[in-house]
Amino acid sequence: MLYKKRLFQGAALAVISALTLTACGGGTGRSSSAVSNNTKANTSTSSGTSSTTNTSNSADTSTTTTTNSSTPIRLLNGKVEIDEQLQQYASNYEKKTGQKVIIESVGGGVDITATIKNYNAAGNMPDIFVTTPGDLSQFRDLYYDLSNEPWVQDTEAEMLDSEGRVVGAPYAVEGIGLVYNADILAKADINPDTLVNINEQRAAFEKLDAMKDELGLQSVISVAAESGQMYWSTGNHIFSAYLTMGVDVSDKTLLNDLLGGNMDAERLGHLADYFKLLCSYADPTVLLSGTYDDQLALFAQGKAAFITQGNWIDPSLPTYGATFDCGILPYAMFEEDTSGVTADAPSWWAVFKDGKNVPASIAFLNDILMSDEGRKMFVEDAGAISAFKSSKYAPSTPVSANLFKRMQAGPTYAWDWSFLPASISQNSLAPVFELYAKDEITRDQFVSMIMTSVTDYVAENQ
Repeated sequence: MLYKKRLFQGAALAVISALTLTACGGGTGRSSSAVSNNTKANTSTSSGTSSTTNTSNSADTSTTTTTNSSTPIRLLNGKVEIDEQLQQYASNYEKKTGQKVIIESVGGGVDITATIKNYNAAGNMPDIFVTTPGDLSQFRDLYYDLSNEPWVQDTEAEMLDSEGRVVGAPYAVEGIGLVYNADILAKADINPDTLVNINEQRAAFEKLDAMKDELGLQSVISVAAESGQMYWSTGNHIFSAYLTMGVDVSDKTLLNDLLGGNMDAERLGHLADYFKLLCSYADPTVLLSGTYDDQLALFAQGKAAFITQGNWIDPSLPTYGATFDCGILPYAMFEEDTSGVTADAPSWWAVFKDGKNVPASIAFLNDILMSDEGRKMFVEDAGAISAFKSSKYAPSTPVSANLFKRMQAGPTYAWDWSFLPASISQNSLAPVFELYAKDEITRDQFVSMIMTSVTDYVAENQ
């Protein structure tokens, strides 16, 4: 498998430069991104619009060509929290081009890889589907080659197959970590910028725990470790600290070692200590049986100072009436400072090569990724960060804005878990995290069980 070095810090700086030029020269801005990882266990469909080809390398697709299909385009979206934004974009696209697009959104406890397998086996593949590098070996015959599309030269985050073909289009950069309520930290006189090692975070948790009644907190941290629905939060996101926390984005040693059957027990021990620290200050009901909605509500209602999520929660915060400022911190599992942020493309969109709507699907994909409307939708409406260097929109929603600032300052840590075999989080990792959260296994057992389950799963699914 091939993957490009993720240069999102450079991409973020490129956006700042573009914004500066816009302010000085009166140009128009734009951007692109989406939001969130697997979230609420829920599916929804909606019709909208699609079709348009852009043969230039410009970020504007105001002209369209006759690539419309009489059959609606189906897009399988893996992020239900941006379902509404995608539906609206699809509807507007249909009005603009006459091409209908159906958005099918799945997330949360749904195994998207298994869903795609079932669709393919039934001869019911969507035209555009969400994918990750972990799918490459089993979906290699499904991907259309997107190497010559105009957005490829505008990003460092495209997904490549083993032959170097571009088979996945990035639509966002997301950050994962410890999201905080800045207003609560300010009331407790805690500076979030100092919380970049395990000792500083532990001291902050202890202080907030002693002030729970005064601050109106139900718990210090909102953590959800139930492996049936929340496997992606523990098995992907929190486990990501093992692979990349404090590691340069170009260094794939830990990833390659894991894929080769070797893991670092000492580093896993640090992860075990950090996860146990989080659990110690979590609401026990949410921790052991909570859904994504339960976890988010605890934080969004101001009843927890932290949540183990990412910037994709931004669009959901207003639905709870949340008006507080937010930021994001690293999963700082070491005594040494790790001041960077874990940010990368969370997933990619691929085109089904044997579909009946390939030209129309590519046209829609190019439009949503490169048009001003698409880039504005992803950043301003979905609260995401663009994966494209020419983007001129910067996020204004609280978590994304803070993430963007931290990406500019650097360093940035990669999402290397996305290169692990498909479904490893739910089948191998998350169950061990759940057992540890329940205090049913010891620290040493956590380490040994992770090492055994992961290496066995990788060996069976290479």
